[in-house]
Amino acid sequence: MDLSAYSERLRGGAPAKFPADANSLEFAQKLDSQDALSHLRHEFILPTKTSIKKTALDGTLPSTAKTNGTAATNGTSSEDPDVGIYFVGNSLGAQPKAVRKFIDAQLETWASIGVNGHFKTLGNSPLTQWQDMAEDCAKRSADLVGASPSEIVIMNTLTINLHMMMASFYKPDAKRHKIILEWRPFPSDYYAIESQITWHGLDPEKSMVKIEPDESSYMPTEKILATIDAHAEETALLLLPGIQYYSGQLLDMPRITAYARERGIVVGWDLAHAAGNVELKLHDWDVDFACWCTYKYINAGPGAIGGAFVHERHGAVEWNDGADGRPAYRPRLTGWYGGDKSVRFNMDNKFVPTPGAGGYQASNPSALELANLAGALSVFNKTTMRDLRSKALVLTAYAETLLDGILADAGDDTLFRILTPRDPLQRGTQLSVMLREGLLDGVNDALELNGVLCDKRKPGVIRVAPVPLYSRFEDVWRFMQILRGALKV
Repeated sequence: MDLSAYSERLRGGAPAKFPADANSLEFAQKLDSQDALSHLRHEFILPTKTSIKKTALDGTLPSTAKTNGTAATNGTSSEDPDVGIYFVGNSLGAQPKAVRKFIDAQLETWASIGVNGHFKTLGNSPLTQWQDMAEDCAKRSADLVGASPSEIVIMNTLTINLHMMMASFYKPDAKRHKIILEWRPFPSDYYAIESQITWHGLDPEKSMVKIEPDESSYMPTEKILATIDAHAEETALLLLPGIQYYSGQLLDMPRITAYARERGIVVGWDLAHAAGNVELKLHDWDVDFACWCTYKYINAGPGAIGGAFVHERHGAVEWNDGADGRPAYRPRLTGWYGGDKSVRFNMDNKFVPTPGAGGYQASNPSALELANLAGALSVFNKTTMRDLRSKALVLTAYAETLLDGILADAGDDTLFRILTPRDPLQRGTQLSVMLREGLLDGVNDALELNGVLCDKRKPGVIRVAPVPLYSRFEDVWRFMQILRGALKV
């Protein structure tokens, strides 16, 4: 089968069924030769084996900043062997080359016209005027989350946005006060939920309903639905991750959302590991709100500005005919950048909210951070989430097949186990591999020595994420050969 056929099988929930020679460089390169997205790799600066050893700034960038390590040989193109393997986009995405161009444009604008950059768009610039940059990034993000631009707001960072959304959507009363969450979410989410409950004068022990996974860190959909049933009458909010950060499990967001909303529960999603990774349809799924960061799969840089979705029904602004002429809208924490642009600079105390998600914004967002994000999104705008997902399904399945091959050749299935679901429809591009006790440090050292970047989570998990924007099947094959060596297989 060719690459597209593998993708269609996986989209149907069936195993890829790679051939017996799948564990070969030739097979990996054959898949790469069929990859219609292979050119996107050259949009990124990938660390090299040399650059990751850098201990001081010296004014140089990895060789991939200019050529991505490619060199012509006898009429063919081969990659410089110094280029590393970057499988850590689930933690921090690789740097898009466009980011430097977009930042330079912002700095030139600031230097040249100063404060007028808020209101003036310069010719030949990839950026719009500063006060419209968040809206522009929202438009560029529509395909990533499956929403209209008016349902997206670019602001703050992930945890702050979770607080902003809960301030509007978590309205506990004597009957409904509980929040359903996972047993062990990313710690920042837990802190945010716990503190929101405490802020309302409630006891977290009574108001937090924690869904526990099984021994493989898996949360079955049926268990989530059963938890909703058990607490439906007392639950005000369900807040779960689209993809669980530790196991890499992709939750059944449309089914869970519909089930909870039918029982009168507000539904929010943390999409830190889902946005830019899997196909999302937040509007069609009738999600109330969602939040995401942009430094993982979206590649906007460390600590980059975040995003939030608010369904259009919660963004409506209605004007009454009363004498005060004040608008009616969903209560939220407000600030001047949530106010309509037409009256934003009137400098009066009459708040006129921007219709849609933009009305939830409070502060003037950083133009530098928006330039980062706009540059990163410019790469996504050269493809579609459907095409990226199609490639990611095969990349991940190929990695899983080669991992299974390592265990088979070792004759020892205690070396490691894959925590991430086998079902391709229940995972993104991340595979979480739980190593046998005592192996983590040695494996991590071997990976770093060979120019591989992926991350580890104690007690013994390595998270392997071959991101389709810049990863090759050859990278997956080479990674597995290094892992084999580290495990002495």
